Amino acid sequence: MAEIKLIALDMDGTLLNSENRISEQNKRTIKQAMEQNVHVVLSTGRWLGTCYPYAEELRLQSYLITSNGGQIFTMEKELVEEHLLETESLEKMYRIGEAAGADMWLVSTKGIYRDGLPVNFKEQKWLKFGCVSDDLVKMDHVVEEVSKIGNLELTNSMPNNLEVNPIGVNKANALRTICKKLGITMENVLAAGDSLNDIKMIEQAGVGVAMGNAQNAVKKVADYVTADHNDDGVAKAIERFVLQAAES
Repeated sequence: MAEIKLIALDMDGTLLNSENRISEQNKRTIKQAMEQNVHVVLSTGRWLGTCYPYAEELRLQSYLITSNGGQIFTMEKELVEEHLLETESLEKMYRIGEAAGADMWLVSTKGIYRDGLPVNFKEQKWLKFGCVSDDLVKMDHVVEEVSKIGNLELTNSMPNNLEVNPIGVNKANALRTICKKLGITMENVLAAGDSLNDIKMIEQAGVGVAMGNAQNAVKKVADYVTADHNDDGVAKAIERFVLQAAES
């Protein structure tokens, strides 16, 4: 196994527990990894505004992957890379979700919209479309109809939702961009997550870690299944593959 020089962490269902908090054990272990010059990167479906406070809490020094790779930032909030949805495609997805009665959220470079299309819809830059429903039959229909639009990357962050980015935009490709900037390869990456939007980075990382609470499809492609997000699964994976490896 190549030396781990970068740890990429999904947030919801991975780094964060059920109360949307970072456990003290996770904080300590991440701090220890950074003290060994290992980069720690949040790799999340969240937009910058809802993930940056956690990065500050952890005192991260590297990059942030937001909106499933729709944007990459430095910790100084310098934009490194950005990928936008076509406005016409987003409007089509919204109409599909509306017809199905799904709850939707639209992510622009300015923030998240949950109560319909904003008045200045066509003037904004759009990063991601999301919708959710406990009626899985309806969600299957939405996925089928959205997939017909084309040039889109479909994934999820929970079993009952859909998240959409432009084709080719995913956490794995965002990590490759960061690796190039740091002069390392994906073999030097430990990536941890729980949902379908984490699969590609888990598959392509040197060490792919699925959480104990991960969807089965994620566990099948992972190199290792750790404890769940309420039992310090992130800390246990870092201890095993980073801290113990450094001691040996």
